[in-house]
Amino acid sequence: MVIFPEEKVGIVGWGSYFPIYRISMGELERQWGFPPGTGEGLGMKEKAVAASDEDAVTMGYEAARNAILRAEIDSKKIGAVFFGTESKPYAVKPSATIVAQALGITPNTMASDLEFACRAASEGMRASIGLISSGMIEFALVIGSDTAQANPGDILEFTASSGATAFVLGPKPLSAAYFEASFSYITDTPDFWRRSLSPYPLHGEAFTGDPAYFDHIINAVRGLMEKTGLRPSDFDFAVFHQPNGKYPIKVGERLGFTKEKILPGLLTPVVGNTYNGSAFQGLSHLLDTVKPGTRILMAPFGSGAGSDAYSIVVTDKVENKKNLAPPAYFYVNKKVSISYSEYAKFRKLIKRIGGD
Repeated sequence: MVIFPEEKVGIVGWGSYFPIYRISMGELERQWGFPPGTGEGLGMKEKAVAASDEDAVTMGYEAARNAILRAEIDSKKIGAVFFGTESKPYAVKPSATIVAQALGITPNTMASDLEFACRAASEGMRASIGLISSGMIEFALVIGSDTAQANPGDILEFTASSGATAFVLGPKPLSAAYFEASFSYITDTPDFWRRSLSPYPLHGEAFTGDPAYFDHIINAVRGLMEKTGLRPSDFDFAVFHQPNGKYPIKVGERLGFTKEKILPGLLTPVVGNTYNGSAFQGLSHLLDTVKPGTRILMAPFGSGAGSDAYSIVVTDKVENKKNLAPPAYFYVNKKVSISYSEYAKFRKLIKRIGGD
């Protein structure tokens, strides 16, 4: 079997964070007059909502701190920090530097914010693999973090949520899981966008499905399988980008994956689509639970549009790392239900006129 450069690199630590607040699908349906069951039709139950004092940076910090705890390394050894987000708090000022400073990684490191819709963090993962496999750096921190962005009353409001996941990547011998190979598939498909100064994104309705989400993930995964010779039967689990609770199952079935291989990594029904944390959150949860020797397919997607596919194999080091930080479900289960008015206040949907 061909040895690819990715195989020199693995996941040394991982961590997730979800805010405590949740809004139910029924609450959203009642607020805007959607038919009962609209959220259920999207495969959704509730979604996580960032509090008024939370943003992509604070959530990214929490997830990254958990990842570094599991990595068991001095943060000064991290040679690159990549922060993928659609909702950074500053239009011009990197979020990566804030997190890097707070975690004691600066000043001898690279740091960049990346943008590619929900695929930006995956872009950072591929860049990190290249940097580490080339020997330029030993460890990299990749963060995917977003707050809910949806026009009030839009169907996106049922799924767009808040949360973060982070991975510390490093040498394969130190890793809880290593990369076998990866493959990317990119086109200019404008299915989802937000113009400058616009507070909310727009989307191409059904156009976001087959021409964008399904086409790109399917081609990325097929490219990976052709490159490696692997088949769906060779994978124990598959994690796809999770814009809702239905799409990952549909794309998996089109590729030949059973629902039983997809559901264990599907967190969107209970926390929502965390954008750049979406596919990452599924992988993070699987690493919390799976056994050594497990092979996982992960395929993030970003509108605009592009997808990456990764083959990941879990090592025996995963067992000693699981209890070094809270698992994803610690945050999933720790929740407080809120009303739409509280949701609107937290996400600053109500604008004050006058005053400071």
